[in-house]
Amino acid sequence: MTTYASFGRPRRAFIDALAKAGCGCTVSRAELLDVAASLGKTGAPTWITNDADRRAGRALYSVNEIQESPFYGESPAPDADTPTSDPVVAAAVIAPTTMNVMGMTGGERTTLVPEKIDTYVPFGFFKNMEKILKARIFYPVFVTGLSGNGKTTMVDQVCAKLKRDLYRVNITCQTDEDDLLGGFRLIDGNTIWQDGPVVRAMETGSVLLLDEIDLASHAIMCLQPVLEGKGVFLKKVNRWVTPKEGFTIIATANTKGKGSDDGRFIGTNVLNEAFLDRFPITVEQQYPTRSIETKILKKNFEKLAIEDDGFGDHLIRWAEYIRKAFAEGSVDEIISTRRLVNIITAFAIFGDRMTAIGAAISRFDDDTKESFINLYSKVDADVSIDDAQDEDDNSTSTKCPF
Repeated sequence: MTTYASFGRPRRAFIDALAKAGCGCTVSRAELLDVAASLGKTGAPTWITNDADRRAGRALYSVNEIQESPFYGESPAPDADTPTSDPVVAAAVIAPTTMNVMGMTGGERTTLVPEKIDTYVPFGFFKNMEKILKARIFYPVFVTGLSGNGKTTMVDQVCAKLKRDLYRVNITCQTDEDDLLGGFRLIDGNTIWQDGPVVRAMETGSVLLLDEIDLASHAIMCLQPVLEGKGVFLKKVNRWVTPKEGFTIIATANTKGKGSDDGRFIGTNVLNEAFLDRFPITVEQQYPTRSIETKILKKNFEKLAIEDDGFGDHLIRWAEYIRKAFAEGSVDEIISTRRLVNIITAFAIFGDRMTAIGAAISRFDDDTKESFINLYSKVDADVSIDDAQDEDDNSTSTKCPF
């Protein structure tokens, strides 16, 4: 296995030059020639072009060692004579592979390594997920759990910590082979093949996140060979794609791929058993413990520069009662960690506890909303539901307008 550190100085210098030019892990022959010319050399380096294992398509080559360059991910410096204030011109001077990444990141950055979230607190399967991704082996993981308990964020933040490129694909019932593996696109009047996120993740040794996979139709079966870790044949362009070291797949879902009997997650489907069997392990993500959830809310209070004053503890105890009732079948709705964070944000805006809670739970039916508000008034002695209702009758009141 070749690595950046194992190269001699000339090859490391060329890798650095590719990184400085804004190239990604897959580079074109034209890019190789341009970088070689900038170094005063003629012709593309044969240690790249003559290596069959680096072939990534027609005139395309995999140079995964670029991720280890200290210059990888930095924005390329534009030519002094280039009027980069024009966004169209600025886009034109960026290497094609960089443009692909910027397209997936909204044009904000040239790397697919997620940004760290300063309010995130690791919990649950985080450490084991870190071990899996750090090992850089192909080991698909199916993560299931109720909504709002940090499944997707966990994968995102493990990749941020390990500085791993993450290709996140949000699955819907309409997601098909063309969306995942690639297809022909009309670009500047020409029909051109473009690889899909699955192929790009494979060729760059990245992490592929299939988010909400239980919403998928039978079209997801196109990933069967990919889940075996052996590669995939792109029949439309007669090309075989072999995954690079480091490539693996993480899938998240609210169900275990068996559908939703209670109707809570409408649109979820029963996934093919052979498809599910290709995930070596299934992880059941739970809501964080009280101590972890306390840390999460505390960080959000600090980020919003507002005083906790016991509000966070009241919210956590309130959520615990509701979750217990939900588990026992007494209520049909649940308060997730995400909703608690949303309540804190609403509190930072409105400055009133009951207003914030009312805004966050108004999506529930009236009976559920009323029972949840009544329950909170019993948990928090500093609020009075009677006072809130009295004020709500006053047209000038700002109390509980939801």
